[in-house]
Amino acid sequence: MKLAFAGLGVMGFPMAGHLAAAGHEVAVFNRSPEKATRWAERHGGRAFATAAEAADGAEMLLLCVGRDDDVRAVVTEALPRLASGAVVIDHTTTSASLAREMAELCAASGRAFIDAPVSGGQAGAEAGQLTVMCGGSTEAFARAEPVISTFAKAVRLMGPAGCGQLTKMVNQICIAGLVQGLAEGLHFARRAGLDPEAVFEAISKGAAQSWQMDNRWKTMGQGRFDFGFAVDWMRKDLGLVLDEAGANGARLDVTALVDGFYAEVQQMGGGRWDTSSLVARLEPPR
Repeated sequence: MKLAFAGLGVMGFPMAGHLAAAGHEVAVFNRSPEKATRWAERHGGRAFATAAEAADGAEMLLLCVGRDDDVRAVVTEALPRLASGAVVIDHTTTSASLAREMAELCAASGRAFIDAPVSGGQAGAEAGQLTVMCGGSTEAFARAEPVISTFAKAVRLMGPAGCGQLTKMVNQICIAGLVQGLAEGLHFARRAGLDPEAVFEAISKGAAQSWQMDNRWKTMGQGRFDFGFAVDWMRKDLGLVLDEAGANGARLDVTALVDGFYAEVQQMGGGRWDTSSLVARLEPPR
């Protein structure tokens, strides 16, 4: 297919690469043009200076940018240049209200919109093993799923527009609590005089096991926080979660608490550390 991809950060760069490797004709756009040029040199696609140029005649536009306003700007600029009946697939984590707004905008122009936030981090993007939760019509999803599957191990339609973003919010709620629990467990083990490696070897075989435990307890203990998804972005996501909870009445006591802990990590200068850096509040890096 003829595709356009906007946003070549740590997630978008490899995601677009998988599309090119699968044989799609991919045109890319990034606000920092050198990234688009570097991507095109590596993957053989075409880099453009604007989202509109990249989207010209494309059957699908995929994007993975930063915030609601970034999505709104890219889609508004690119939409008139897309092929008739094209599908816009947004992999950015945004508000559910933005997804509904974009779905209405696309429908008014005879195109379709899928909100399709991802989970799996930079490693998942590079390996083509992301989990993607989608919101939109069944017809648009049926067209989008084979394309998304190029870089995903699991793709699921969760409901109409906005439901992908709401599901991603649940994902972030669960991660926040897990990482804080792991940080406190590691801290407690050390204060109690236990061997953390022996402790986590034992409990990771039981009910406490999680992806975070399997992949992060050791690097947390080493004070290494350079594994992709940054605290700044997690706080952006948790802000979306807490705003939505304020609207729907959900009680998110732990999530609000952990969001405050991430604010403390930012104040320590750890805004670009990955999310496992919650332990730094308890045991500041030397």
